[in-house]
Amino acid sequence: MDTVSEKALLDELENQFEGFYSWLWNQYDKESGGFYYAKSSRHTGGFPPDIESTSQAINIMVRNEFFSKLPQEMIKSITRFYQAKQDPESGYFYDENPLMKQDEVMVHRALSYATGALRRLGSQPLYPLPVEAKAAPAYTKSPESYLEKWKSIDLSNSWRGCDLIATSCVYISLMEKNSRQKFLREAEAYLASIQNQKTGFWGEGSLYEQLSGTFKLHTFYSRHQIEMPNKELIYQTVLETLRHEEAFDMCYSRNPLDLLHYIRLPISKEERLEIVEITVNNIRQFKRDDGGFSRERHASPPAPNVAQVKPGHDYPNMPPAVNLGRGLVEGDMNASTQATLIRMRCRELLGEDPTVPVKGAAQFFGEGTI
Repeated sequence: MDTVSEKALLDELENQFEGFYSWLWNQYDKESGGFYYAKSSRHTGGFPPDIESTSQAINIMVRNEFFSKLPQEMIKSITRFYQAKQDPESGYFYDENPLMKQDEVMVHRALSYATGALRRLGSQPLYPLPVEAKAAPAYTKSPESYLEKWKSIDLSNSWRGCDLIATSCVYISLMEKNSRQKFLREAEAYLASIQNQKTGFWGEGSLYEQLSGTFKLHTFYSRHQIEMPNKELIYQTVLETLRHEEAFDMCYSRNPLDLLHYIRLPISKEERLEIVEITVNNIRQFKRDDGGFSRERHASPPAPNVAQVKPGHDYPNMPPAVNLGRGLVEGDMNASTQATLIRMRCRELLGEDPTVPVKGAAQFFGEGTI
């Protein structure tokens, strides 16, 4: 780095992670092998460790290069946590809260999270997964029925609608390669046909909702190595959104950075610094005294599964809220895993090594905390 402003931005970014590791390890539950969503989850009955929070904690550890250093006993404990969540008949992974089964995004995400985590842990599911167990939804039977499912999804809130589309792709990933290609061709053509040709985004809603929906769809393109169309348009609209819209959700800081990282367009130094400055100023508002980050500025949402649709707004057929915490002014795993990814993306934009762990990782291990 060759300017004071770059160093100041980097220092301010790194300062946001003071106390972060202490917060993270305080969410770990040795008895179950899982991680809690927030401090209030641990100290209040009815909020056990959950699949999503545990997977997000693993992502934090991987990004900070100490997942591979975990004690074998902890690896075994986390593995048992996931394996105990799998339903033997359907192959799905479910949390204890029965309301989770009513949210298809949560169900699909848990399937993806759990299978991915078990691979990282050097293990595998105990039972056949839904496609093999013939428990997958009927719409997965043919490309045509898959497409009809997608066409039925309301995109008035792009973030929620595109999340429904993107998470439903978990079944495509479980198919054999020859079958998968037919589905991918239909999916690619359909998404191209509904992309906004003026912005590069998908769906409707506020600019941040559209950006976040587009971010959700990038997971489909990235996973299957398909080129996302109109990248230059996307870049320009991302910049417009960052400059002029209010980022009142932690996701509104993570999602644009991930999109920019994915589309890989050349960015001028001036714009890179501008993006990082906006981002650092935004995430500062979500930092909490306990060392973690909150998903929303005023507090941690008790039910992140319904947090895409903000107060005063509606979306059809929303699932019931699946509460993971009490909604206090505290760090939560959803925002905190995003914070570590934001840090990596910002370091990359500043020309710094994005893989350098958050300060204190080695020292924390030395304390024998885990």
